[in-house]
Amino acid sequence: MQIKMSNQVDSSVYADAIAIRRAVFVQEQHIDETLEIDTVTPATWHYVLYDDQKQAVATARVTPSDQWTGHVQRVATLKAARGQGYARQLLQRIAADGLSRGWRQLVLGAQVTAQGFYTQLGYQPQGRPFMEAGLRHQTMILALS
Repeated sequence: MQIKMSNQVDSSVYADAIAIRRAVFVQEQHIDETLEIDTVTPATWHYVLYDDQKQAVATARVTPSDQWTGHVQRVATLKAARGQGYARQLLQRIAADGLSRGWRQLVLGAQVTAQGFYTQLGYQPQGRPFMEAGLRHQTMILALS
């Protein structure tokens, strides 16, 4: 298992992240591709986890919201690779990297169906659920320490 990251949209890491997101969000969850594949800046870091066969199986991205906060988005694991702890490992790496950047918290909009997963990682719900891309989401925050 290996985690790679890049903030370059012409990198193989970014291409692998997009491929996973298309498979999970566009094909599996039927989210409109124009909503899913959005514009990013070099401040956005794309993480991809590669399994022992060097296949890209999970992804997430993080962008600083402010000097103390990272905004995690687009957490996805290919259907065939779920249940292996890959997303957990990605999010733990993002939290460790955020801590080294001096961030105090991570925030994300969890699909309500995945809220329990994020709670297990220490994220706490904040505010009321909201709709995004036709799916119910919940803002969740992880304090970094």
